Amino acid sequence: MRMKYLFFSWLGVFIGSWIIYVQYSSYTELCRGHDCKKIICDKYKTGVIDGSACSSLCTRQTLYFGKCLSTKPNNQMYLGAWGNLQGVIKCQMEEVAHIDLRTELEPRKKTILFDKPTRGTTVQKFKEMVYGLFKAKLGEQGNLPELVNLILSVADGNKDGRVSLPEAKSAWALLQLNEFLLMVILQDKEHTPKLLGFCGDLYVMEKVEYTSLFGISLPWIIELFIPSGFRRSIDQWFTPSWPRKAKIAIGLLEFVEDIFHGPYGNFLMCDTSAKNLGYNDKYDLKMVDMRKIVPEMNLKELIKDRHCESDLDCVYGSDCRTVCDQSKMKCTTEIIQPNLAKVCHLLKDYLLRGAPLEIHEELEKQLYSCLALKVSANQMEMEHSLILNNLKTLLWKKISHTNDS
Repeated sequence: MRMKYLFFSWLGVFIGSWIIYVQYSSYTELCRGHDCKKIICDKYKTGVIDGSACSSLCTRQTLYFGKCLSTKPNNQMYLGAWGNLQGVIKCQMEEVAHIDLRTELEPRKKTILFDKPTRGTTVQKFKEMVYGLFKAKLGEQGNLPELVNLILSVADGNKDGRVSLPEAKSAWALLQLNEFLLMVILQDKEHTPKLLGFCGDLYVMEKVEYTSLFGISLPWIIELFIPSGFRRSIDQWFTPSWPRKAKIAIGLLEFVEDIFHGPYGNFLMCDTSAKNLGYNDKYDLKMVDMRKIVPEMNLKELIKDRHCESDLDCVYGSDCRTVCDQSKMKCTTEIIQPNLAKVCHLLKDYLLRGAPLEIHEELEKQLYSCLALKVSANQMEMEHSLILNNLKTLLWKKISHTNDS
């Protein structure tokens, strides 16, 4: 008995030590904020880059890295404190390369960081570079010059009325990132977190109070032993009251409106998981992570003529799917599901659980109509607008007289 006790004791110590080692190794690989800060500040101090957050980060030391939130080594994410402001710091470890559908949304390769624009580039030439980038990403649109001017005003970090070469290098690096572009385009929209500052391709955005649409945070050791199905059930138990859920859902529907044929084209939500959505203390929806929201024109260009053997080879992110043309063994460019259908799939259980009996049947009917939306359907835009407005109206009528509204 003593031998058995000793054996199982040592086995438990070994397994525990191994789990701790694996978690520590994972943490050190994912959380490289020190390396990110060093790279950025070295470039700033040598005059390569500049931006509104550079001095606070590298000289005055008033912008601090807090808790690590990273999920991928090349996309560093931390809670941050900047004076009295609370924010989220996002930093890219290497330069953005072309997008590869088989890996991640914004994979990176080792090249010279901040190599564009080059010395001697005029402001006019830089504007032409930005215009060409937007034309490739967003397509030919009459209001692109307005967006170029908006970018130049953001790039002017010290607000001296001109864009220096270091500021232009920072802006160019940031414009390769979909989230930064979307934050600038939607800077006046309620559900988009505000851009607080930047330095190189590091940027600071508004902190969202609650960083998941639903669920509860559990210690990682407990997460290891909970089946995924049971975990989803637990998540649905830990949600706000139904009127507050309805208000959050209205905000999400409004965000879908913002990016559906907005002033600079249509953007596609390629990961509609709950962890990318949050809300503030007033239960207004706020986007937590927009890195996987991409311009439709850009996605079609990237997926066009990609080799495939089945439809599974034509998936971008987790939610943007096209069809494999078996006769040509190439992916088609037509996205199967619109944003609204993906969002309704996320909201179905969220809203139906605890919904008032008097609207439950109608709400369920409208959600299933929404789930059936297809991009290729005739009159899709009209159906999209009709279903979205009907859902918003139904939810708003039910909560408009409550304190939660």
